[in-house]
Amino acid sequence: MRIDSLQSLAELRESAQQYVHLRRDDVKEHPADAKIKHQLMVCGGTGCVASRSDEIIEAIHKALEEHQVDDVEVIKTGCFGFCGQGPIIKVQPDDLFYVRVQPEDVSELIESHVKRGEALERLLYVDPRNQKVVHNHHEMDFYEKQERAALRKCGLIDPMNIKESIAFDGFHALGKVLTDMTPQDVIDIIKTSGLRGRGGGGFPTGLKWEFTRKSVGDKKYVICNADEGDPGAFMDRSILEGDSFSVVEAMAICGYAVGSDHGIVYIRAEYPPAIQRLTAAMDQAREYGFLGENIFNSGFNFDIEIRLGAGAFVCGEETALISSVEGGRGEPTRKPPFPAESGYNGKPTVVNNVETLANIPDIILNGGEWFASMGTEKSKGTKVFALAGKVNNIGLVEVPMGTTLREIIFDIGGGIPGGKKFKAVQTGGPSGGVITDRDLDTPIDYESLKSIGSMMGSGGMIVMDEDNDMVEIAKFYLEFTTDESCGKCTPCRIGTKRVKELLEQLINLEGDEETLEKLDTLCNNIRSTALCALGQTAPNPVLSTMKYFPEEYMRYARREVKKTYSIDPEKCIGCTRCARVCPVSCIAGEVKKPHVIDEELCISCGACFDACKFDAVLRP
Repeated sequence: MRIDSLQSLAELRESAQQYVHLRRDDVKEHPADAKIKHQLMVCGGTGCVASRSDEIIEAIHKALEEHQVDDVEVIKTGCFGFCGQGPIIKVQPDDLFYVRVQPEDVSELIESHVKRGEALERLLYVDPRNQKVVHNHHEMDFYEKQERAALRKCGLIDPMNIKESIAFDGFHALGKVLTDMTPQDVIDIIKTSGLRGRGGGGFPTGLKWEFTRKSVGDKKYVICNADEGDPGAFMDRSILEGDSFSVVEAMAICGYAVGSDHGIVYIRAEYPPAIQRLTAAMDQAREYGFLGENIFNSGFNFDIEIRLGAGAFVCGEETALISSVEGGRGEPTRKPPFPAESGYNGKPTVVNNVETLANIPDIILNGGEWFASMGTEKSKGTKVFALAGKVNNIGLVEVPMGTTLREIIFDIGGGIPGGKKFKAVQTGGPSGGVITDRDLDTPIDYESLKSIGSMMGSGGMIVMDEDNDMVEIAKFYLEFTTDESCGKCTPCRIGTKRVKELLEQLINLEGDEETLEKLDTLCNNIRSTALCALGQTAPNPVLSTMKYFPEEYMRYARREVKKTYSIDPEKCIGCTRCARVCPVSCIAGEVKKPHVIDEELCISCGACFDACKFDAVLRP
């Protein structure tokens, strides 16, 4: 079925709304003549799938058959966002939100809710602060301050059914662009919106498109960066799993604006569900004429291909990404020239990440002023964050720019588990820095985060409590950036290794105050001399933790920290190898039975760790 006009698209939208009728906001009761009385929307995001949501879907179909129910539709959606409460089932039109559902719960849920019309209260969310049972997500603190723009259709539609996307205005922005707007009109509306790149750098998207359009080239390219290499980040993955259609549509719009007929999605191979759903979205878009030749009878041609990456963090940098797409090593190059002038195959290329593109269709439909009405003066719109770590409500959060860190962590995130004290939050992943309680009221925007020694990054947000060791945290991030360095420049290739070694000296109680001086000097030298952003920002976790937690570094330097090894009783086979090498005889236990380390006697020499062949000895 090929759509070749706005009128035919509008007609398809009207007919497609039957698929989503029970999910529309204005539907509050069962239509009298409806064949389908309930829609059970099961989260199909990676987190919920890992927690058996696919088994839940199988159990639902089995239970419906056993209970002889045929007026229920089961829909596998993308991520609802509240990942810490998954697997999630949302029942429409009743607007009931069941959490932490297991396959064993399904038969009772069908019997209670579908057959008797009674909510199964034990599976409803309970607010931990007042023990109130919450029936729908609108009443949850987790969602109250969120504003979903990029995530608007995630958890709302079946990501494998293009008709559901069309029912919620999918591909209408593309139709509007190709029938009513010039390429410069498109660029102007994106510039008016104030949209900035959501991949970390924050460069104005409209300007990037305009530079690419004005660059001379017989061929131009649009590349979607779906590599997402930050530890703890899952924003782009969730968008592709829940609404790949918006990204496909946005790439076509970008292609029209800059004069390109060829798009490439560079996505890490470790994202199989996202790849599957993106592939399905592209195939269906071609079937309906939204990709290919003469789209909307406008004479505009555009198609997309997928290129798989190996998950290299450095390929988040656009020139390294382009090198990888070309088949070379993922290594950055000096700028200028910028990709907008000379990118893929030496041709003008625009590179945007998934979240940036996901905002484009709604900006076209609602106007640049609509998007610019959200956020702050210099940082417009919303931002998606992956909230994780020591926080009660782990999940995917989308808030207007300018929302404070305190609001995200304590209002949306529900605070710190177990009544522990908040210690710090790391924003910007390995490239960012820690933020302490003194800056929790900082509004989240590009400039504000940079002013307190951190950065927006792609949107990872890791919360830490009083139990976290900040020197260990810095070492964790340095291990990551050291492994991910492409090795092209000396400051990053060698410098990060030396920083990691200095941190290990401190943690192993082999350093001193001179070690701290070396750390500070080396980190600042790397930051000012590395070739690309990976190397330039790699020292940030160290410098920020040294700034805000100097006493923790000093305790290590003065060797005032008592750190001992321990033994995992599940892995220890009682071979006695560790006890035989211990210089202070602090390990006891019978042969073929788990051994124990006396922490009072342990000197943390590590001999037991080196001797163990079964990974039973744990580092302090």
